[in-house]
Amino acid sequence: MKSFEFTGPDVRADILEKYGAAGGLTGLFAEPTETAIHKWHHFLPLYDRYFSPYRGKPLKFLEIGVSGGGSLALWRRYFGPEAVIFGIDINPDCAAFDGLAGQVRIGSQDDSAFLAKVVAEMGAIDIVLDDGSHVMDHIKSSLEALFPALSEGGIYMIEDLHTAYGPSFGGGFNAPGSFYNEVRRMIDDMHHWYHGKAPHVPARAAWVSGLHIHDSLVVIDKGKVYPPTHSVVGIE
Repeated sequence: MKSFEFTGPDVRADILEKYGAAGGLTGLFAEPTETAIHKWHHFLPLYDRYFSPYRGKPLKFLEIGVSGGGSLALWRRYFGPEAVIFGIDINPDCAAFDGLAGQVRIGSQDDSAFLAKVVAEMGAIDIVLDDGSHVMDHIKSSLEALFPALSEGGIYMIEDLHTAYGPSFGGGFNAPGSFYNEVRRMIDDMHHWYHGKAPHVPARAAWVSGLHIHDSLVVIDKGKVYPPTHSVVGIE
């Protein structure tokens, strides 16, 4: 498999040259830290695009996947002290990061009862970032459990979806289990007014107000969906 690891000397310069981003989260990511943070360079400006309106506000942010704790520390620096930040991970060693940059709870993203307890503790969720197992079934079950709890106007982001093409993650090119097939169903549901078929997931279809597809990253906007209407204004 091809290696995509950046080997140049200046991470910030690479992101600036390719994506025109140097400040914001890119600047924070490029600073030396005590804990390792692994992020694809093209994700940095996308995080800023979708998350920047929440900076400095008391948002409630849940990250699936804690790993070495570096990502939670990055989000704390980015969102500021008012943010309520939780991370979940199945690895019990991640409990060592609890109470540092955020709260850490140990459990599986595939466990709906565990996720419900985390949601109850947080009280609400404005952003979910799924950087967990990247297994197709786990991604789907987390979405089913957490999207209903997401606040109106909130963001559900799933990253590293190149795994949708990996058989070891339950995916593969044109594989039935690929999460991109779930995305296609969401697209169909958004347009059920026009094709006349019943939505695949009616409860979710009533709240998916937008979908954004980027390389290895999907963003789902949560907002009340109304039947489409159009008007003619002026003289025809």
